[in-house]
Amino acid sequence: MDVNKIITLCGKDWAKVGTEFIFLGGKQECENCRLKNICLRLREGAKYKIVGLRNGDVHECPLHDEGVVAVEVVELPIMALIDSKIAVEGAKIRFEKRCDNLNCELYNLCNPLELKDGDSVVVKAIVGSPPIPCPKGYSLKIVELERE
Repeated sequence: MDVNKIITLCGKDWAKVGTEFIFLGGKQECENCRLKNICLRLREGAKYKIVGLRNGDVHECPLHDEGVVAVEVVELPIMALIDSKIAVEGAKIRFEKRCDNLNCELYNLCNPLELKDGDSVVVKAIVGSPPIPCPKGYSLKIVELERE
């Protein structure tokens, strides 16, 4: 786990071990900041979890009223539904969103926020079958994906 830790900065008010977030990227206020290389080292659109706190020094930040502190994060695997034919551990695939039915119970698994069409991912694990059959009749498996 130590190998995958990334040191970055986050708002002091939400810097707690266990906090999960999706990194949305930098803002215009970040362009001239001397700390931007630490803050912006995360992958835009990826989901992270804070697994450790660093020394606690608070740094000024134009986006966070309470300032920012150093934290250790890990990128979380992406849970998704994919076609069962390509759900093979270790397989490298291009992710494809296949459904636009916002009312479907499976929509969020079929369309994880962390991925766009065409993203290269690796199937890290097969979790199992979806909780309900796909209303469109697709044969799907829940998998844990990791960006390539």
